[in-house]
Amino acid sequence: MTFLALVRALSRVVAALAVAAAAGCATTPGVDHQDRRSAGPKDPYESVNRKVFAFNDTLDTYALKPVATAYNKVVPSPVRTGIHNFFGNFSDAWSAVNQLLQGKPGDAGTMTLRVLTNTTLGMAGLFDPATRLGLERKPEDLGLTLGHWGLEPGPYLVLPLFGASDIRDGLALPFDTYVSPALLVAPKYWKELGVDAVGVIDTRAGLLGASQMLDELAFDRYTFLRDAYITRRRSLVYDGNPPDLPDEDDDDPKSAPAPATPPSQPAPGGVTPAPIPASSPTLPVPPTGPVPTPPPPASGPQT
Repeated sequence: MTFLALVRALSRVVAALAVAAAAGCATTPGVDHQDRRSAGPKDPYESVNRKVFAFNDTLDTYALKPVATAYNKVVPSPVRTGIHNFFGNFSDAWSAVNQLLQGKPGDAGTMTLRVLTNTTLGMAGLFDPATRLGLERKPEDLGLTLGHWGLEPGPYLVLPLFGASDIRDGLALPFDTYVSPALLVAPKYWKELGVDAVGVIDTRAGLLGASQMLDELAFDRYTFLRDAYITRRRSLVYDGNPPDLPDEDDDDPKSAPAPATPPSQPAPGGVTPAPIPASSPTLPVPPTGPVPTPPPPASGPQT
């Protein structure tokens, strides 16, 4: 796996993340992200993650973003669309494999037909006739497949070059990044580097608008992107219908509700004693057990 292949993987992860974050900007106004810097169990490595995030952000600011901006200005739009479709066709093939691994033969068949259609009628994927034919794109990756079969995501991680991830997606990342057009020219090292470089630039160019919106609206970009990534990946694992999360306060003994007071038992004779207010002083508890029966009156003549 080449260095630029790793950078390409970073751009793919950031792409999905930035789109989700930009979409969420309209639904989270006024949130004080500074009050949520500690994410607890889902981000136990926050101090290290923030340092790696700063490194990735610097790399993007001084390398990827300027090149992507120039790419958008120089390369005509139809050419950029064809390049984007070409790389997307390989992603669709990997999605078909993961749909099958998840036990979704219908979706796997749809994605397979999509790849075959775009590869043949679409001139090796440069065009996208499959969408016009109603073959909807349903992206999947190995991280989602592992989540589908019950593997928990684990703590949030920010990986150098790759960006946002977690333990589960980090394990799947080598497999997800290997599937690319560079497979066609793998014996030619420099050609592979060139293909990967184009993939990086194409992906980053599609994020210019979303990243600008994020810069303008997010107070703490690290926290915002982390929460967007975790939420989006969980939604994708459950095909857009995730179950409700357990209440975070369920395990907190301080927040547990007070035990219910048992109903008063009727006293002998059918009289129910009045309840004692909570503010009343503690009263002595009568002894338990059977109530002693008074002795019968003495028999015989009385004097």
